[in-house]
Amino acid sequence: MGQRRYRLAERRKSVGMTQETLAERLGVDRTTVVRWEAGKGSPQPWQRPRLANLLGVTVLELESLLVHPIDGAELDQQRREHALRNPSKVDLVTVGEMRQEFDALAERYDRVPSASLLAKGGEQLSHLTFLAREARGGRIQRELLSIQADASVLMGQLAWDASQRRDQATARNYYDQSGQIARRLRDQTLEARALLRTSYVALYGTQQDPRTGLDLALQAAETARSTSPAVTGLALLHAGEAHAMLGEERAFERTLIQAEQALEKSDDTDAAVGLVSSTQIGRLSGSCYLSLGQHRRAQLILEATAAELQDRKKSRAIVLGNLTLAYIRQRELDAAVETLGMAIAELEETRGGGGMNIVFGAARELRPWRQESIVADVHDRLLALMMAA
Repeated sequence: MGQRRYRLAERRKSVGMTQETLAERLGVDRTTVVRWEAGKGSPQPWQRPRLANLLGVTVLELESLLVHPIDGAELDQQRREHALRNPSKVDLVTVGEMRQEFDALAERYDRVPSASLLAKGGEQLSHLTFLAREARGGRIQRELLSIQADASVLMGQLAWDASQRRDQATARNYYDQSGQIARRLRDQTLEARALLRTSYVALYGTQQDPRTGLDLALQAAETARSTSPAVTGLALLHAGEAHAMLGEERAFERTLIQAEQALEKSDDTDAAVGLVSSTQIGRLSGSCYLSLGQHRRAQLILEATAAELQDRKKSRAIVLGNLTLAYIRQRELDAAVETLGMAIAELEETRGGGGMNIVFGAARELRPWRQESIVADVHDRLLALMMAA
């Protein structure tokens, strides 16, 4: 069976002809054109000059269209290039391809260093911003704006993570852009996600401000309350961590219960259900008990969470880093060094900013034992990690 001639079909469409129109002008049946484009037949030599003229190409260029079929990925690229040249003619097929391209990039975030994704993320956001501004109104523009808002959030994540959570201003700027688009779309779930990401900057950046983070997380929970139990629950989890950072144990326990109740209501009709995972409560509550000085309780939760969390390397490095701290503060040196080594192994692949900060913090707490050989070995690995970052 021949390969489908995508470029031949695209060329026909670019000159404004349907299969029926082309067939009529060539004096052939429509099924003949269908077979040509499907790669199941070819124009006769005496038909090719006329076909080339109708398609606006030379005979040699027609030969290329007939002989060199392209795969779907190249076709997608051609469609995107055509859309950027003719933004008012963007269709839903192209919009769908741009969503898939964005999703593929976002899926890589937790597996590779963020710095390696910044260029592609910036290019995507630039294209989406242009198309959303120039595309015709209605469903197509709304869909483009929605992807643009998501791409702004991703760029904030990438910039913040690549800077080891130091570049707070750039991250907030991207999240603000996403929030503005969400309000334009009247999309409360999207707006709440932007607020929640902004709360992360206050809570987990190099200049931690748990009180501001708490206010932002609660604002995100309230914004999403009527539209997304998933975002509401996640926002309450982080509000609970803010309470723990502030030493407010009762408020933390109360907020944790509220978060669990919200997350239980999330289902497949929730636009943000994909943000929820089975490990989130363990990750956050373990960190919270660590902040509250309940090290044994934090250890048990974080051990279970680390065992379950295998596919999200940046998140796992954070959990392992916190687990290391729990061991250190109980003076369990062997377990601390072993766990720190596992966290370093994850970070050697991903360079996750959150994990890097926690791991280096754990290394500082190991200084009283720096003369121990196992501690010296892990410090050497940390030095190599720092030099590579």
